[in-house]
Amino acid sequence: MKVLLLAAGRGERMRPLTDDHPKPLLEVRGQALIVHHLLRLAAAGFTDVMVNLSWKGEQIRAALGDGAAFGVDIVYSDEGPEPLETAGAIVHAFHWLGGAPFVVVNADIWCDFPFGRLTLLEGMLAHLFLVPNPEHNAAGDFVLEQGAVNNPSSTQKGTATFSGIGVYAPVLFAELEHGKRALAPVLREACSRGLVSGELYEGIWQDVGTPARLEALRQE
Repeated sequence: MKVLLLAAGRGERMRPLTDDHPKPLLEVRGQALIVHHLLRLAAAGFTDVMVNLSWKGEQIRAALGDGAAFGVDIVYSDEGPEPLETAGAIVHAFHWLGGAPFVVVNADIWCDFPFGRLTLLEGMLAHLFLVPNPEHNAAGDFVLEQGAVNNPSSTQKGTATFSGIGVYAPVLFAELEHGKRALAPVLREACSRGLVSGELYEGIWQDVGTPARLEALRQE
């Protein structure tokens, strides 16, 4: 499967660290967040990687090159000065992703997720990897029930949080127009039709969303 590694965001909550550097190049123990993913993807056999670019994208391109140093083959999707968000990025890269299921990973998380587990169940539009609700997202995102990912009702909280790692069927995005578009509404519509599966991952995972979280991760 091909992999789209999301690296275009501005990282507003991470300022001032991201004023001069893109968030995916911030380091933990001497290794950039995005390099951590590339090495783990390569170890799991994923070698076809697209990295989307916007904020300070030239720095990411210079740091990663063609990916040979990390055991992968990297191509780039330049979104211009305004990031297109996740669903918009997928539509923008659709010509490269092709007609088979593909993987999308947020470059600004840190985890020990075993990428070899990535799969898409027959008949599903998406398979999401969820994590226990972290302190900064106590209300959660989705309800996971016997392998099915559902939207929480108006009176309940989500029981799990989306990890930023998922496998998708191309048909989920095939009819979407180009432009800036968030992923959550696309997923919630598919959930309402019972077409999203998932599983809970309880290993190491951190959304490196603020300087405080980055520093805490560096100290762990």
